[in-house]
Parts: sequence; C-alpha cells; structure tokens
Amino acid sequence: MPIGFFLLQSQAVPSVAEISESGNYFPIGIQLLFAIGFVGVMMALTHWLGPKRPTAQKLENFESGIEIHGNARQPMAVKYFLVAILFVLFDVEVIFFYPYAVNFKELGWGGFFAVLIFVGFFICGFYYILKKGALNWED
Repeated sequence: MPIGFFLLQSQAVPSVAEISESGNYFPIGIQLLFAIGFVGVMMALTHWLGPKRPTAQKLENFESGIEIHGNARQPMAVKYFLVAILFVLFDVEVIFFYPYAVNFKELGWGGFFAVLIFVGFFICGFYYILKKGALNWED
C-alpha cells in the first residue's frame, strides 16, 4: 500500500460531537448582534439628526395619490369578498393541474380519469356558484 494511505489513516477525523458544538454558532451570534446594533444605531441617528418640518400638508392623510373623501369605515358589499374567496379557491385548484401536466405519461389512464373526476368536481362547484347567483352584482 502507498505511504499516503497510512498518512490519511493516522489523521484525526473530527467526531460528530466536535462538529456540532454550540461554540461553532458563536460567530453567527456575534454577527447577529452587530446587525441588530447597526440597525438600531442608524434608526436612532436618522431620528435625532434628520430634519423635522411638520406642515399641515405633510400631516394630511394621503393614499395612492388620491385625496380622501368621506369616511374610510363605510361598509363594503359582501359580494366583493365572496368573489375574492372564490377566485382564491379556484386559483388554488388550478395549481393542482401542474403535477399532472408534468407526469401525465407516467400516470397513464388512471391518472387521466383521476384528473377528469377532479375537473368534474371543479365544474360542479362552478355550476353551483352560478346557480346560487354568487357572481351576480345587480343586487
């Protein structure tokens, strides 16, 4: 056997206990403390040294470039939330088509019929929503 083999065998290999010591996390802790300290110092400096010129125009409520009109606490139609929930529901269902599209050859006819059943439930749910009038806005 070559001499290099014996040299590799004689070197000490660190054990699992030595590798996972909590002392190995000390540099990460120091870096975390420095990062938190830096953020805190910068926030304090900008608060103390920054200009303070509060005017009536700066203190006025402002949202998306539109001046406010009326009360922001006015009731909204439940139809809006219903359509939003239905969008999320049907959008998430469409996501389940991706694994089938990737593996359609491996799934064979069994996978095809499973997707047909899934689409059937999907269409039944959509038909139920239409019959209930959930998407009609003329109420």
